[in-house]
Amino acid sequence: MLRHIVMFNLKRAEDAPKVKALLDSCKDLVPGMHEFEVGIKTEGLEANADVVLVSTFVDAGALAAYQPHPHHQGVVAQIREMAAGRHVVDYLI
Repeated sequence: MLRHIVMFNLKRAEDAPKVKALLDSCKDLVPGMHEFEVGIKTEGLEANADVVLVSTFVDAGALAAYQPHPHHQGVVAQIREMAAGRHVVDYLI
């Protein structure tokens, strides 16, 4: 299994629900996507990012199929316009 985590800092924090909706539209895009959760920072709790995606794929091949998927690439293009920064960590579990 491979965990794929992406954290976004947004230019405008109020865009977080829109980014979440865009990311949520990517759930179940490809076979081998096992888990997919999107969260928005909670006021009053510590956070260094506005939005986080935590997903799990059965293997690197499933992640490799997800990343160039046309729908995912369309979402990436839209989020890129709203994002001030992004951090990614992929690791085996």
